[in-house]
Amino acid sequence: MIQDHITIKNRYAYFVKKVCETETVYALSDGKGYATSHSNDLEDKDGAPVQIICFWSDTARAKSCIQQEWSHYEVSFIPLIEFVENWCLGMNSDGLLVGINFDSHLFGYEAEPLELCLDIIRELKNKGKSLVLKKFNDINDMETQIKNVLEDE
Repeated sequence: MIQDHITIKNRYAYFVKKVCETETVYALSDGKGYATSHSNDLEDKDGAPVQIICFWSDTARAKSCIQQEWSHYEVSFIPLIEFVENWCLGMNSDGLLVGINFDSHLFGYEAEPLELCLDIIRELKNKGKSLVLKKFNDINDMETQIKNVLEDE
């Protein structure tokens, strides 16, 4: 069953809105690591599919993927501040992608971590919200620094 691009893009938009409301991101972990997949679209410099770490906007969506190779995983939560400051920045440094709201067939949106951060920042600003960040002065500082990194790439 192939998901159409609009459905997957809508799930991405929902993810951004929902995690900004709840300030929580969900993942699947097994104590040794987190649920990963591989990109259908992008390859690394060696021609191998780029690795994706998968995240969800709510526990129900995450739980729906606890099957087959992920059957031993459990839902864990990540505060939004930790997600944007540690996970997204680290995944960008490691050349990984973010898998957003994958379904039980492992179809979902593949996002560049820094682009996702910018979308989250835009949504937070639209909602009149901010985050108390540890590595940046505020979300405006984070946004400026991410844009500078993206311009240099």
